[in-house]
Amino acid sequence: MFKVVHRLAGRCAVLSGQSCCSPASAKLHLGGGAVCQKPAHRHRPADLPEMPSCDFKPEEYKGMSKERIMEIRRKNCNPMTMKITYYKKPVFLHQGYMQWLWDFDGNRYLDLFAGVATVSVGHCHPKVAAALQRQLKKLWHTTNIYVNPTLHEYSEKLASHLPDPLKVVYLTNSGSEANDLAMLMARLHTGNFDLLTLRGSYHGGTQQTMGLTSNSSYKYPIATSSGCTHTMCPDVFRGPWGGSHCRDSPVQTTDKNVAVPKGHCMANDQYIGQLKETFATSVPNRIAGFFGEPIQGMGGAVQYPKNYLKEAYQLVRERGGVCIADEVQTGFGRTGSHFWGFQGHDVLPDMVTMAKGIGDGFPMGAVVTTPEIAASFAKAFHFNTFGGGPLACAVASSVLDTIKEDGTQQNSHNVGTYLMTELAKLRDTYEIIGDVRGKGLQIGVEMVTNKASRDPLSPEAMSEIFEDIKDMGVLIGKGGVYGQAFRIQPPMCITKEDVNFFLAVFKKAIQRYTDKE
Repeated sequence: MFKVVHRLAGRCAVLSGQSCCSPASAKLHLGGGAVCQKPAHRHRPADLPEMPSCDFKPEEYKGMSKERIMEIRRKNCNPMTMKITYYKKPVFLHQGYMQWLWDFDGNRYLDLFAGVATVSVGHCHPKVAAALQRQLKKLWHTTNIYVNPTLHEYSEKLASHLPDPLKVVYLTNSGSEANDLAMLMARLHTGNFDLLTLRGSYHGGTQQTMGLTSNSSYKYPIATSSGCTHTMCPDVFRGPWGGSHCRDSPVQTTDKNVAVPKGHCMANDQYIGQLKETFATSVPNRIAGFFGEPIQGMGGAVQYPKNYLKEAYQLVRERGGVCIADEVQTGFGRTGSHFWGFQGHDVLPDMVTMAKGIGDGFPMGAVVTTPEIAASFAKAFHFNTFGGGPLACAVASSVLDTIKEDGTQQNSHNVGTYLMTELAKLRDTYEIIGDVRGKGLQIGVEMVTNKASRDPLSPEAMSEIFEDIKDMGVLIGKGGVYGQAFRIQPPMCITKEDVNFFLAVFKKAIQRYTDKE
């Protein structure tokens, strides 16, 4: 019934199409099992290309009914769970493998959001799963009041991926916890209190990090961390000075109104001017630090002009502050060109916070800093019951190995560049696609009512397109201050064949919407 074929250049065997494995540049791990069933999405148009096939067979779902689960979700889960549930018709997920997810009915989805940019090397990656299973048989939990090898092996391995003097590792359980800790460390080390970040940023949901976060949807009407100031985000698409050919991306804005001499971004000077005005008017002359995502995540993959962070770091340090790179979403090779997003800006932060991709979905986070800052933090006991546990360290260590062995970072660069280049062609075709941006597999597509006004596309329109894409078998995310951007941050094992399928789906969804207008 199915003809087994072999791809050249080291690709794994597939069944009449594409497998669930990584691309040719990687050393591939073959997934076992018979071919999975043909996707059976009811809303699939007849002229849509076939979804790339997959050689992994999921288990049949035999658990609770959808109705019973939703009853529990409404009754026993916190109320916000219902509010944040994606889609009018929710996706009931049952199993995952690499870039694929299956629902209760056996329908297969191409996952281009990775559990909010969290699954780095692939769902249930066999190498990572094997590392977890080995550790499960040895030791589940201890704390760092005792000495166990996994903590130390991982700390050394993680530190080896960062430049000097970033060599001291604090392990946490989440990105919010990591940023909360970095806030405290910055204030203790400098003796100053005020912290600065960019509008549209997201740095966590604790009471402290909520002060750093600059998006009203994630803020409660209570006193959060005082001493947090938000300066203008140097967004070269939506900002007042534009900035064509200003960002480090294979795709630039289409702004025709800003003259840009070769090699210089005039818009950057204006945004730096705004930062200087913030220093002059809104904070003391001595500050604790500056938090910055190399590319904004929840903000919709917003990129800054080249050299903005370099100049911002200098201004911060002149005022006694330290610079913190929030790599929760951009780290571990996601931007393709570098292992860490900050490296693409040619800066060296004083602290790096990370989570999400660090554990491929296993709950973990970290702060990596300098010995000097770490010494300032030793004025009182710092203890974390679960941070750096044996299971987390075993998983995270395997993730680092897998990124190297599978060629994940290079794949992120190659596939991401191809995807953005093709999306830019759709931007040039459709009036409602305002901007395509990003690096590697950290991608944003900003939707507008029209290119002249750049007004955000309405939430209703965004939801309609979003739902249509899901019904055709692809899962993506949403973001932006106004919810106006589609976010594409998949497991970094996706292939160009996967991308081609998504592009056909995305084009179909956009065309359907515009045909109705």
